[in-house]
Amino acid sequence: MDDLLDPSPEELRRHLPKDIHPRALEQLLADPKHDDEPRPKLEGHGNYIFGVFLVPVLVPNEDRIYYQEIDLIGTRDGLLTVRKTPERGDPFDISPAKAACRADEVVGMNAYHLIDDIAERYLDLIDGLNDEIDELEDNVEDMAPEKTRARLSGLKHDLLHVRRTLSPMRDAVRGVVDDRVELEGGPILTREVELNFAAAYDKFLRAVDGLELSRDLVAGVRDYLQSKIANDQNEVTKKLTVIASVLLLPTFIVGLYGQNFKHHFPELGWQWGYVWSWGLIVVTTIAQLVFFRRRGWI
Repeated sequence: MDDLLDPSPEELRRHLPKDIHPRALEQLLADPKHDDEPRPKLEGHGNYIFGVFLVPVLVPNEDRIYYQEIDLIGTRDGLLTVRKTPERGDPFDISPAKAACRADEVVGMNAYHLIDDIAERYLDLIDGLNDEIDELEDNVEDMAPEKTRARLSGLKHDLLHVRRTLSPMRDAVRGVVDDRVELEGGPILTREVELNFAAAYDKFLRAVDGLELSRDLVAGVRDYLQSKIANDQNEVTKKLTVIASVLLLPTFIVGLYGQNFKHHFPELGWQWGYVWSWGLIVVTTIAQLVFFRRRGWI
């Protein structure tokens, strides 16, 4: 397995088949500028197979995902991989896939080791996303609602972008399992290779199922946040109601008797009327507070 990292056009052309399709060459030379583009694929092109793969990488400390692009050119003589360094990220580490290859293996098995490594990284990504969701759920009570909503929105968009790359990756591997990726003049992917690709295809199916679970977990955290906000609003409304109720009786008493007098109660001609009205206000207020407290409203 030969590998090129960010090759120049001249270096790339020296390693490519002479009759490579212009669109494939354009893709190999393109800069990795988009998060979840280009679309992953694995196709047969006459005397070579051409593949484009994307691997999402989670950065937990920065709450973001970046994508590593690795392209593949396979012929009967060997396998060439072209890696591109993403913006704000590291290139794909191909050493585990190369270590799994043996000298006596066919080209198809070398491609399988690469695909299997990518499938494992998708599974690790799903586990990492679930850990992020669990951490967010544990901190919902302590985090500000605005920050929680922003993180939920980020996770939702991350899951959507991962789905846009995972589904084509699964379909590309399915093409090998269905014997739809071959070269002219006979198969390059033997039955043994196809069976191994079927195992990698199962891993991608598990990753798809895990991604659906992650979406459900995000929806659960969102519902929990909405319930928390509703409960907080109910508590505020309850406290405002208690304050209004506590002030209602004193307002009624003051409005009924009036407090604009000098020496005595205006209506009753009672010199202790002012003291009596204050006593009535204090007693009724305390009675209401005791009642609300026993009901657990305050």
